[in-house]
Amino acid sequence: MRAKILVVDDESAIRQMVCLALSQSGYDCIEAADTAEAQAKILAEKPDLILLDWMLPGQSGIEYSRRLRREKLTQDIPIIMLTARTEEQDKVAGLDSGADDYITKPFSTRELLSRIKALLRRTAPHAAQTTVEIGGLKLDPVAHRISARGQALEMGPTEFRLLQFFMTHPERVHSRERLLDSVWGSNVYVEERTVDVHIRRLRKILTATGHERLIQTVRGTGYRFSTQD
Repeated sequence: MRAKILVVDDESAIRQMVCLALSQSGYDCIEAADTAEAQAKILAEKPDLILLDWMLPGQSGIEYSRRLRREKLTQDIPIIMLTARTEEQDKVAGLDSGADDYITKPFSTRELLSRIKALLRRTAPHAAQTTVEIGGLKLDPVAHRISARGQALEMGPTEFRLLQFFMTHPERVHSRERLLDSVWGSNVYVEERTVDVHIRRLRKILTATGHERLIQTVRGTGYRFSTQD
């Protein structure tokens, strides 16, 4: 499932720039120009993360962040504060209001995407411990077991992590770079062709139960885990 990110900023040009970068990186983007509109979008769509501008018409981002942290529906949604303020005391004030991270304007979309990715990982540790089942294939991360229609499958730790990532992010195209970042880690240098080697190993293991078809090659882009042909 694609993560939903709510961008709350009264400058339409910034919202459009950020949403374009988010969409190109595989996220769903929701826009709001002020806190009233943001609240309506939150109630309707429950975003996975909020990018919140400090300076907003009416209620400020700082005040709204405090409100989000008080309400049960939104208290666990990660918040990144966007602001032109660069003083240390401003950063402290933003974090004290309940924001999880802080990025100053002007910012590069690359840095913003990196912050988003890191925060979503950090705030969703439960996903790594949840048993998932798709198309008759079942993965139990706690017991470190994989089965298909009752038949146990044996695989190495890298293939296991790769399959877990695919099964928790199905129906999306993942580039080799994204797979390396998510499965091997952003601080580890591994060549992109290494991904292809492990994909082949994983497919070979899944061939025993006919599930190799779930891992689809998207020519020129990467790979997708899908139950659809």
